[in-house]
Amino acid sequence: MRVRLAAISALVLVSAGCGLSSGQPESVADKETLVIGVKQDQPGLGLRKGSKYEGFDVDVAAYVAGKLGVQNVRYVTAPSAKRESMLQAGTVDLIFASYSVTPERKTKVDFAGPYYVAHQDTLIRSSDTTIHNVRDLRGKKLCEVAGSNSWRRVKEERKVAVNLVAGASYSDCIDQLREKTVDAVSTDDLILAGFAGQDDSIKIINAPFTDERYGVGVKKGDVAGCEAVNKAITEMYQDGTAEKLLKKWFGPTGLKVTLSVPQFEGCG
Repeated sequence: MRVRLAAISALVLVSAGCGLSSGQPESVADKETLVIGVKQDQPGLGLRKGSKYEGFDVDVAAYVAGKLGVQNVRYVTAPSAKRESMLQAGTVDLIFASYSVTPERKTKVDFAGPYYVAHQDTLIRSSDTTIHNVRDLRGKKLCEVAGSNSWRRVKEERKVAVNLVAGASYSDCIDQLREKTVDAVSTDDLILAGFAGQDDSIKIINAPFTDERYGVGVKKGDVAGCEAVNKAITEMYQDGTAEKLLKKWFGPTGLKVTLSVPQFEGCG
C-alpha cells in the first residue's frame, strides 16, 4: 500500500510539474510562427501596400525571423499608442515599428537591440525660411502623435514653448504640414527622410538633437528571445545586410546613416 501511494504521489508531482512548465510563456526563440508588429504609414520604414508591408523595419524583421529559423511570419499594423498593449496581450510576438527605447516603456516590455540609432530632427515646408533648429519652433504649431514621445523631447525636455496640434499618425501630421495646419513635424530622422523622399514640398532641417534607439519590442521576461534577436542583429551588421538595407531605403534621401553595430540594451 505504501509503495502504491508513493507511486501515485510521484505521478501527481510529475503532472503538476508538467502543468507549470506548459503554463510558462513560449519564447520567440522557440516559436515556429511569428506575428510581428510594424508600421503601415511610414515610407522607408513600414508602409502597407495592399496586403503587404515594406520598408527598413520590415526587412530587418524578416532577416531576424530568418535567423531565428522561422519561415512563417505574419505582419500586422502596430500603432504607436498600442505597441505595449499588443505585446502584453500576446497579439504580437515582436515589434519592429520605429520603437524608441525609453525607461518608461521598459517598465512594460523588454527590448532587444537597438537595431539602429536614429536622431530626432524636424520636418518643415520647403518654403519656410524661419525654422533652422529646435529652438526656432518656439511659438510654432507642432504636430503631436498619440503614443509618441517625440513632442515631449521638444516641449518638456528642451522647454521650447510650442503649440501642440493633435495628429492621428505621422502620415496625418505630414498632411497637416502640407495643409499649413501645423508648422513642423519633429521625430526620428529615418521617419522624416521617408516622407521627404516622396515630396519636394517638405524638407528636413538637418539639425538633430537626440539619439533615438530603435529597439525590438519583446514580451516582458523573454530573456532567451531577446538574446536570440540580439545575436541576429549582430550578424546583420557583420555580414553587410544592415548597410545594404539602410542604403536601399535611405540612400536616395541623402540622409547620413550609421553603419556600426549599436550598443545593446542588454536582456533581462
